[in-house]
Amino acid sequence: MKNYNDTTYAILGILTTSCRSGYAIKQLIDQSLTHFWKISYGQIYPTLKLITEEGLATIQSSSQPGKPDRNEYELTDKGKEVLREWLEQPIKQISVERNEVLLKLFFGSHQSKQHTIRTLQDYKNKLEDRYATYVGIEQSITAHATDEEQDVQYWLLTLDYGKRTTIAAIEWCEHALLQFNQMEGG
Repeated sequence: MKNYNDTTYAILGILTTSCRSGYAIKQLIDQSLTHFWKISYGQIYPTLKLITEEGLATIQSSSQPGKPDRNEYELTDKGKEVLREWLEQPIKQISVERNEVLLKLFFGSHQSKQHTIRTLQDYKNKLEDRYATYVGIEQSITAHATDEEQDVQYWLLTLDYGKRTTIAAIEWCEHALLQFNQMEGG
């Protein structure tokens, strides 16, 4: 099996949903994948071009009155097989998170403790906002899900991971804030 980059596999996976156009793919990425997998808008169309050239998807143009033609993509059997083979491969490595607050904290001895406390509190507030977003996404998924949708349980499990890691990060912030507040008082 030819190896593709992870963006290619992500786009192949997205094409298993009702998303068929570059715009719809971007919308799905912005509403769900971006919480755990970043794909820039500039990666979508080159990837779509690659997968059609490789015979992993077909492209069909449709006319829209007063608008440019719309290209819609559909996975081929070959594309479905490439996606399935990738999904069945073992995970190569545990991903490493790039976290600005941890980087700043690592070098935090070069700033005031008060500023460190403000940074941690700001991070905690952002995490709480993220958690609220996840709860809203979960409510939307469950409100619009039908019994025929096989993807829903997988989406909810992915979302659960985000919720749980966010709660853990909030708890870590509370612990770190407590430690720094004790240093300030002691």
